[in-house]
Amino acid sequence: MALFGFTNFSLAEAEKKGFYKVIREDGTEVQETLSEGESTFLTFLYFYHMLRGSTSDTGIGKDKVVIIDDPISSLDSNVIFIVSNLTKELIRDVKNKTNGIKQIFILSHNVYFFKEVTFKGNGNNKWKEEAYWIIRKLDNNSFIKEHDKNPVKTTYELLWRELDDIEKINTATIFNTLRRILEYYFNILGGLDYEKALSKFEGEEQIIFKSLISWINDGSHFINDDLVVDAEPENVSKYLKVFRLIFERLGHQSHYNMMTNDKIEIKVNANA
Repeated sequence: MALFGFTNFSLAEAEKKGFYKVIREDGTEVQETLSEGESTFLTFLYFYHMLRGSTSDTGIGKDKVVIIDDPISSLDSNVIFIVSNLTKELIRDVKNKTNGIKQIFILSHNVYFFKEVTFKGNGNNKWKEEAYWIIRKLDNNSFIKEHDKNPVKTTYELLWRELDDIEKINTATIFNTLRRILEYYFNILGGLDYEKALSKFEGEEQIIFKSLISWINDGSHFINDDLVVDAEPENVSKYLKVFRLIFERLGHQSHYNMMTNDKIEIKVNANA
């Protein structure tokens, strides 16, 4: 259990062969002292190994259809991350047709858990074996709607989606959209040395860079503050070009490519 961050209890062989018991550090059985979070995690871990293993002497497991319904009650963020990754292992079993798991349904109200389970990296593209539904209840009636793509997005992802089509970009909000993306990524995730970054630009590009970064750098506001900057349509491509170059020249080109799938870069180059 220590592997998963639980250090105050562990599993030990019980007196009866083939059974286990949960004990504290001093060797005493936990009895009724497990917290709700500890009980939830132990239950899920047992369920996970039952699905991937077998309780029969032959070791043969029958084909299984698995339903997982919000397995993260009372768990902290670290354990939710672990449960999410174990759930992803089960999803891969379905995709790879292993361990006898033929189909899996995952239901959750927890956006963090859902995002962790559905994240695949490499553009996070939907597998052909996947399907997404949102269930909503209105006037005691439940409605199910299927979505072609993952319908749950973070605020950060939604900001990037505003840049997908240069022809439809709102010139009144483009500046704030770019500023918020840069602030979130570099100040919170990546770190940004303002003076060092400034030296990588010259002329008009340096002026645009300053306008995007200096407001972020002063530390006197929150991320949801808006600046009133209505960019002229002919300047939008310049903003987007410098925006791309910030990621490129600071060594974060791969993140830019992942978030845009190169859509913005192609269009900016076409107008440069």
